[in-house]
Amino acid sequence: MNFRNLTKLHIGDKVAIVSPSFAAPGKWPHLYNLALQRVRDVFGLEPVEFSATSKIGASAEERSKDLIDSFNRSDIKAVIASLGGDDQITYIKDLPPEPFINNPKPFFGFSDNTHFANFLWLNGIPSFYGASLFTQFGMQKRMDEYTVEYLKYALFNSGEFELRPSNIYNDIGLPWDNVSMLNQARIYEKNEGWYWNGDKDTEGVTWGGCLESIDELLRHGVSIPTLDEFENIVLFTETSEEIPSSDYVARVYRALGERGILKKVRGVLVGRPKAWEFDKQKSSEEKAKYKKEQRDTTLAIIRKYNHTVPVIQNMDFGHTDPQICLPYGGKVRIVSSEKRIFAEF
Repeated sequence: MNFRNLTKLHIGDKVAIVSPSFAAPGKWPHLYNLALQRVRDVFGLEPVEFSATSKIGASAEERSKDLIDSFNRSDIKAVIASLGGDDQITYIKDLPPEPFINNPKPFFGFSDNTHFANFLWLNGIPSFYGASLFTQFGMQKRMDEYTVEYLKYALFNSGEFELRPSNIYNDIGLPWDNVSMLNQARIYEKNEGWYWNGDKDTEGVTWGGCLESIDELLRHGVSIPTLDEFENIVLFTETSEEIPSSDYVARVYRALGERGILKKVRGVLVGRPKAWEFDKQKSSEEKAKYKKEQRDTTLAIIRKYNHTVPVIQNMDFGHTDPQICLPYGGKVRIVSSEKRIFAEF
């Protein structure tokens, strides 16, 4: 578990924009242009598009080539995924490791990008779970200040920073097809804060991602950390816009338990569940019920396999906003006695 130290960025650096999953820039060019301008204006970086970034239906070979080329180019200092998707399981495992090992650099993305983050992790390269181009940089009206704060830590700063709960949150989207919505603010609600269970102080290296993608890794036999490595891992998970049932969440966590993983890990961090989508438009009461069911189920399954590990839920990473760009393969320190969490960026 020796991870490379990644070089931080400077104003004016070039960053690659790639589409390892769905090529969102080819479907919503107006939102793409807004997000690219945010990369320039908010962070002072220069985005560079690759050959398959906007190509809807790009093959696995084309997307693999973009990932390899973006890491091989010495003038590219970081790589940002445009969006997630649902098929990285089909090709990420076949990537050659050498281009990435020889040219490590920060990668940003989440959801389906769990597969690439896991691939990098296994090759000793940390990344950041969060900050996809469309969902964070391309936020309508303006980027969330909370998101920008943690993203700047990830891009420009080194050291340990405290993770703090946001005061508000949003999981109700605006339609990307409507150009007139680009300057409309989303509806935010009061955040409930973090739900803490367990009183141990601990620390470890992060591994995890989107629970649906972890399910894919498990069921298809893709390499993940070994049980010995899980002894030093803080597991983190979150669920996607598919809004899975608590029964589904229980089954995936049970799989982690039956593989001996939950018994080994040093801590469990769970992102705030997304509870609203255009095809599942829940009321505030329905959302609260859904989140509680998932929260209770997650804790119950974990406690069947590990009675003492600290479990912190409703954290600010994953498919809701604002968002912590969580270090993936970075050290996290959980101070249960003070209910505080610190991460090395």
